[in-house]
Amino acid sequence: MTPPLKLLSLDVGWRTCDAAPECLGVACKPYGRCAAHLAPAELEEFLGRLSPGQSVDLRGTTLGEDLLTSILDAAGRRLGRARFDLALFTGPARFGEVVFAGDATFDHARFDRLASFFGTRFTRNASFRDVRFSREFSMHGSRVRGHGAFDHVLFGSDALFGEARFGRDASFRAAEFHGFAAFDAAMFDGDAVFRGTRFRRAVSCRRTVFAGTAGFGGARFHGAVYLTQARVGRRLALTDVQALGPVEIDTSGCPLDLRGARLSGRLSARMADVDVDLRDAVLAGPAALTRRAGRVRVTSLDRLDAAALTLTGIDLSTCGLGRLRHPESLTLSECVFAATPHGVRLGLGWPPIRWWTARRVLADEHAWRGWSVRPEQPLDAGRVAHLYERLRQAVDDKKIAADFAFGAMDMRRLASERGRMRLLLSIYWLACGYGLRMGRTLGWLALLTAVVAGVVYWSSDGHPSRRPVSHRSPHPVPAVHATAARAG
Repeated sequence: MTPPLKLLSLDVGWRTCDAAPECLGVACKPYGRCAAHLAPAELEEFLGRLSPGQSVDLRGTTLGEDLLTSILDAAGRRLGRARFDLALFTGPARFGEVVFAGDATFDHARFDRLASFFGTRFTRNASFRDVRFSREFSMHGSRVRGHGAFDHVLFGSDALFGEARFGRDASFRAAEFHGFAAFDAAMFDGDAVFRGTRFRRAVSCRRTVFAGTAGFGGARFHGAVYLTQARVGRRLALTDVQALGPVEIDTSGCPLDLRGARLSGRLSARMADVDVDLRDAVLAGPAALTRRAGRVRVTSLDRLDAAALTLTGIDLSTCGLGRLRHPESLTLSECVFAATPHGVRLGLGWPPIRWWTARRVLADEHAWRGWSVRPEQPLDAGRVAHLYERLRQAVDDKKIAADFAFGAMDMRRLASERGRMRLLLSIYWLACGYGLRMGRTLGWLALLTAVVAGVVYWSSDGHPSRRPVSHRSPHPVPAVHATAARAG
């Protein structure tokens, strides 16, 4: 069996306690031993030298509840530069209402019991990198004016950050939350980074304010996620996240990035003035994106794999749907689509003058016709026609469904080779707009009626042709007189 690795004084970078070879506590001058191994008289002398705002160095020291309380009380619960790196807190560590006037570092420390920083004030930076919290942790109502670092921290139980405020960036990279994580009503004046963080249970960010970016890229959520009534100043990034439970999002005024997300549970997002990117995402459960107010625009659905996605009030005028894996899984309600050009258009093709009928079209047709520019290669006309057919049943507006049917037929006509089929479809389009433009049919009937009426009018008695005229006696002879004349 391999013996455990022992840290020597050379490894930690400070002079360790002389009381025991395994003790890593920093030696207190002039005793040569850490605070935990001082004699009662020495400890009293050590505490007597402490004053409010003074720096303390307790690196590697084993701190019980009584010793920690004595040190904090001796310093008037106001510490200057505080070093607790590699410290071991064997009892409840209560730093509530303590003021750290300088930087505070707890890197690689271990808390075996409760760790409470309720209402604590960090006037500069606070660092908790690689800390192990075996029990509950609380920073509820605390204030950190500088940077907050919680990278690679293990929270063995519930972690409470409600109403806490971070004056600059806060980092939770690769942290692991085994209990409930609460950030309700917390404020991050800078960026909040949760890249690669793992949440074993539910995480709540209700009414949380992120002045910069809220970055959850690569995070793993095993429980429910609540990002409701959250305000994000720059960007809400959920790229490449994996969530097994339900995800609820309610935000406004920022881009929502869900690229590459893998969500197994239900997704419910209510948004206002938000741009959403769902490229390469996989939504295995039911998902709903709803416009709460303002404008909500989906910028990309490329290679999205969704089992059932409902979009309500979403702007899809610039979002291509051709690279969506399952278009039939969409339900589109009150969505906004692109439109055909207005007025008369001149072109080099045939016919040179075109007057487009007003209808709703997909952004894919816009790109194919060259009405808009997309960074990727636009779909061909045949694929656009197939896309229209698959999306007809997804919309709840009959007018838009009819426009999609027209678009499908028009794209099929333009995709067919020149020949009999192209000619028949062109006649069908010209005669009645594929059976969807009855005004065009009535126009042709009116024109045909006018032509027939004109022909009938010109060939009727209205303009008689010249005929020979017979001359008759103005005074016809009565038949009786004529008979008498012949008898005489």
